[in-house]
Amino acid sequence: MDTYEPAPNLESRTGLTLETYILEGMLGRPEARGYFTSLLSSLALAAKLVTSRVRRAGLANVLGYTGDENVQGEKVQKLDREANETLMRVLSRRGVCAAAASEEEEEMRVLSTAPHAKYVMMFDPLDGSSNIDVNISIGTIFGVLRKEHDGPVEEKDFLKPGTKLQAAGYVIYGSSTMFVITTGDGVHGFTYDPTVGEFLLSHENIRVPERGTTYSINEGNSSRWTDDVKRWNAWVKGDDKATQRPYRQRYVGTLVADAHRTLMRGGIFAYPGDVKAPEGKLRLLYEANPFAFLFEAAGGAASTGTERILDIVPTELHQRVPLALGSRGNVADYEAFVRGETP
Repeated sequence: MDTYEPAPNLESRTGLTLETYILEGMLGRPEARGYFTSLLSSLALAAKLVTSRVRRAGLANVLGYTGDENVQGEKVQKLDREANETLMRVLSRRGVCAAAASEEEEEMRVLSTAPHAKYVMMFDPLDGSSNIDVNISIGTIFGVLRKEHDGPVEEKDFLKPGTKLQAAGYVIYGSSTMFVITTGDGVHGFTYDPTVGEFLLSHENIRVPERGTTYSINEGNSSRWTDDVKRWNAWVKGDDKATQRPYRQRYVGTLVADAHRTLMRGGIFAYPGDVKAPEGKLRLLYEANPFAFLFEAAGGAASTGTERILDIVPTELHQRVPLALGSRGNVADYEAFVRGETP
């Protein structure tokens, strides 16, 4: 599938604002008290502020490195820090987010001790930092968990499997800014219209094709791949008309951009573990879980190659995992190779 097509037999609500869509989704829920709606509205506001900074980054002297490294050992871009502080500041205002954990910070940050602070959030404030200076799409990735007790927030409130997520999604800052979100029962995309200052529903009920003919992987790491990943990589590049191979290779190097293309067109994105980093590179809480939750809600799949991403019980905030993400058929093929089989 080369272009997005809405799911059939649905009454279109294209053009609704994100806030209206969220409110409509909460109507009729007996547990709804407005806190979850308030949290997601705050997230949308933060996305608007970040997109404003991204759009004028070159003019506002926020391009380039700060000179610091984050907890991951990665160089911190000025825009990384701007995005992180914007999210933290906005999420703390309404008192509904008890704490947030960021890829940029070693520990969680407590944002509210109010009784109605019922949620915690994990996010990668600006995915694709290495591409900022060359004007390639970047994004924000987020996941929301419910705090299941009335006591002070603790790190263990974040260490839950992805099946416990209440919402997840991403914002991609590309040719347009798009906010893609799921609460577990469908995936919807909202495009930012700067003339009215709102995210408007543009892609309702996104579904991942069962199979695609595109693969996305960093071929520069191939010398360090395990033999099973090398066999899979050779297979997708093999010539077989019946299975529509060879697949087309597409790799941007920004997870948000590669995952967004895979979501809309099908295929597979893979970032496997290798001999240098057998545990993988991508962060479970900030990247793998949110995308796994979203892709499964859209009919896709997400796996380490040996287990479902959403079943993993985290043991630390910055835990890393291998990730294969995309169409169910393509991910199943990848898993078969990891098991030593051939589809």
